[in-house]
Formats: sequence, C-alpha cells, structure tokens
Amino acid sequence: MNVTASFWINQLHMVPHPEGGHYALSYRSDCILPHDALPHHQGSRAACTCIYFLLQEGEISALHRIASDEIWHFYAGGGLQVFEIKPDGQLNIHTLGAYPDLQMVFQSWVPAKSWFGAKVPIGMGYALVGCTVSPGFDFADFEMGDRHSLIRQFPQHQEIIEELTYDANRAR
Repeated sequence: MNVTASFWINQLHMVPHPEGGHYALSYRSDCILPHDALPHHQGSRAACTCIYFLLQEGEISALHRIASDEIWHFYAGGGLQVFEIKPDGQLNIHTLGAYPDLQMVFQSWVPAKSWFGAKVPIGMGYALVGCTVSPGFDFADFEMGDRHSLIRQFPQHQEIIEELTYDANRAR
C-alpha cells in the first residue's frame, strides 16, 4: 500500500502548524501541573501532550524553542532530520526513520530551551512523526526563531539557520 502525505493529513485531521508542516493533537493529560511548580513556563500546564506532526519534502519546521523537553517518535514516510542548536552553540542532528543502516532512529529528544527545526531529506518524500512534550506544550511557551538574531548568536551555523527560518522574502 502506497500511503501518501495527503492520506495522513486527512486521516488524522491535521491542520497547518505555525512553524511549518501539519499537526493534530492526539493527547493532553488531565493532570495539571501548577504554575508555581514550573518556573520556566508561563502558567499551569498539562503534565504531558502529544501531537502527530507531518512534514513533506521541501517544507521546513522552522527553528523554534519551547520551555519543555520534546521527544520525537518516527511513524511513517522516508525520514526526518531534526536540527538542534544547544544554548552553548553545539549542533546536533537527530535523524528519525526506519533505516538503521542510514543511522536513523525511531526516537530522539530535544531538551528544553534548545533551538530546533526539521526537514525531510531529499528523496524521502515525507515524514509522519509524533512529538511528546512534558510538561505539556502550550503556545505561550513557544518562541519562533528570528533569522538575524540566531545568526548573530550562532554564526557558525548560518547555513542551517538560513535554511530553517522564514523571513519577509520567503513564503512558506
């Protein structure tokens, strides 16, 4: 069976994500963590949230950061590269997929406060993944990366920053 990206977008009732790609919330914990227990968050949060996230070749998940750790799970498609820039400037590339001979893994994680974005490698078509965030995701804790600020902070990563950010001259 040749399953397409459009099939998953429709099947999972996905909508466009502000960072790029499509997503659908699949789980939000009923357990609420109080704000006074979460000094790096903007309020109380669900203990955990999960989404389906789909990115097609040629799309990007723009560099962004959140106040929680995020675990990535591979489900279908060709593969996905998640680029992580740690606060100290170290670059990690997490390659998700079903091909261990290509150094792909089924799961990886990005720690809170790291900048991260993603793309589908050329020839891989699309990637359907899951993202689990704990404490749970809230857009109040979401910060989209600014190309010029990130290049000033991490000039050694200019090429990947330019590839994984939007500016006024680049439409999604």
